[in-house]
Amino acid sequence: MTKPATGTAYIPLSVPEIRGNEWKYVKDCLDTGWVSSVGEYVNRFERMIAETVGTRSAVATSSGTSALHIALLVSGVEPDDEVLVSTLTFIAPVNAIRYAGAWPILMDAEPQFWQIDSQKVRDFLRGNCQYANGELRNRKTGRRVKAILPVHILGHPVDMEPIVSVAREFDLPVIEDATECLGAKYRGQNVGTIGDIACFSFNGNKIITTGGGGAIVTSNAEWAARAKYLTTQAKDDQVEFVHGEIGYNYRLTNIQAALGCAQIEMLPKYIANKLAIASRYEAGLKGPGITVMPEAPWAESIFWLYTILVEEEQFGMSARAVLKELETRGVQTRPLWQPMHRSPVHRNCEAFHCESSDWLHARALSLPCSVGLTEADQDHVIESLLRLTTSSMGG
Repeated sequence: MTKPATGTAYIPLSVPEIRGNEWKYVKDCLDTGWVSSVGEYVNRFERMIAETVGTRSAVATSSGTSALHIALLVSGVEPDDEVLVSTLTFIAPVNAIRYAGAWPILMDAEPQFWQIDSQKVRDFLRGNCQYANGELRNRKTGRRVKAILPVHILGHPVDMEPIVSVAREFDLPVIEDATECLGAKYRGQNVGTIGDIACFSFNGNKIITTGGGGAIVTSNAEWAARAKYLTTQAKDDQVEFVHGEIGYNYRLTNIQAALGCAQIEMLPKYIANKLAIASRYEAGLKGPGITVMPEAPWAESIFWLYTILVEEEQFGMSARAVLKELETRGVQTRPLWQPMHRSPVHRNCEAFHCESSDWLHARALSLPCSVGLTEADQDHVIESLLRLTTSSMGG
């Protein structure tokens, strides 16, 4: 972390908030010796996640990325298949597709709410693919298109109805990457319950954290059992250590789950804090060239990572220049991820009309929005931003 040039206390982008029963539950693990990959807190955390999201089952994992990998496998994705996925996303879901030996088809974001473009998903499947004998194949590559993996970014849901509708048309499973969206709703329905299976992340910067960890959620009992099997080394005989197929050591530890249990108890309060932070940013950021974070009328965003757009011509400097200037004032900001069709490791993957993602990437800037962000620190962020636009315009 770069230190600011001034003496101002540093305001980080998004850090964990520890204010509940974390010490009590973790101490219980230490006192009892149940610190590794089995224990009552793992079971409890899985029950709490399933109840919170509204699915029948949850399987705790070592990370959101491992959750995505297993979700792809249990939904039937095989080597040389293709999976439609957002291009404007953290790299994890696209990497997970490659872990499965499959190929990502990178789909653009829509410019209004910055999520995967549902219309382009439909256009690609209906116009660029052929459905025959129960299989959908990409006309260009000849590969089987096997799943759709929409990524809900920044705490705001994807417009899921068109995606689920076209998925049912072609018998495709929908895997929700909800890693940034725990607690968000789409048309009154919890994110993570709209597709066939979903994944969450509990990394240190997420709304709740287990330090590092994730979860798979689904109401498909067969898929949940298989996910548990694969994440625990695919063990068929607990005594003789017989393994029927290649499994993975993707288990969450009991000590991490204890932290997660305490965190999820605080989730309603943490979401309320995020909404209050978003409301103050929306009210305060009234300067030229700033577009505040949108929320669709059909969405209930948790505003996980509060993000604005900076229009260079009106603001007076680019989003990257703003980032550097705010750093000198003790404010950490961050651009969105490099779109996957620009990534050196994924640039050879097929991309479908990804113009809006490039446009958003050039302008987007995420602001400090930790659950524990104080009003004084938020005021400093707002005032620093507004001073920049005033000074750049010669005010």
